[in-house]
Amino acid sequence: MKKHWKLASWNVNGVRAIEKKGFFDWFQDGKYDIVGLQETKAHVEQLSQELVHPEGYESYWSSAIRKGYSGTAVYTKESPIFGETSFGDPFLDGEGRIVLLEYEPFYLFNVYFPNGGSGAERLAFKLEFYDRFFSLIESYRKKKPIIFCGDVNTAHEEIDLTHPKQNEHSSGFLEIERKWIDKLVQKGYIDTFRMFEKGGEQYSWWDMKTRARDRNVGWRIDYFFISKELEKYVKNAWIETTVLGSDHAPVGLELSC
Repeated sequence: MKKHWKLASWNVNGVRAIEKKGFFDWFQDGKYDIVGLQETKAHVEQLSQELVHPEGYESYWSSAIRKGYSGTAVYTKESPIFGETSFGDPFLDGEGRIVLLEYEPFYLFNVYFPNGGSGAERLAFKLEFYDRFFSLIESYRKKKPIIFCGDVNTAHEEIDLTHPKQNEHSSGFLEIERKWIDKLVQKGYIDTFRMFEKGGEQYSWWDMKTRARDRNVGWRIDYFFISKELEKYVKNAWIETTVLGSDHAPVGLELSC
């Protein structure tokens, strides 16, 4: 029997900060089955009991070795078959960037991909992370379909940011970064938002320093990708642009499978 799933993904830019900015109002109103968070910037022992054990949900956390940096978490109503945050690879494990949960119809990867904007060394790390993550999901895909969500830190096409020409040489819109998303698509991974929305001026991140959100000068860098086997089950995908509290907006996905 098919189950209806409602999922959300949000780079919260600090889970302790977002808790004070109405996070649980959004969380409870959304009636989500699964919520993936990125850039949590915390270890579990630093968090309130409500953040770790919200009523009706299990939570899974992956934290960077360095405190106050990176980190991911997933809240889930349905107990997964298993959860994993360590993959035996220092590139994938050291900064708390991945939570994997297995459910009957799919594997869910919640991921905070590296930012490559702080220099050549960090860009190289980002590209290596991309390649290793791709190999990881391809290995799991042999067993069942894949959903992965999170802050990919790259806008795919010119339509996905306000000023593409001015950012051709900026990390987040470099050709080499965009080609990795091209590879995903060629291998049968689908950007679910583009199944429903073909137009521009649809963004998920805005620079806070320049108050870019007020003018909707942004980038779409937060995604739900699915492997093609799940395409027929997708019902909707969206960006919650009116939800405040972070420099990112939540993104969502609904499917029945």
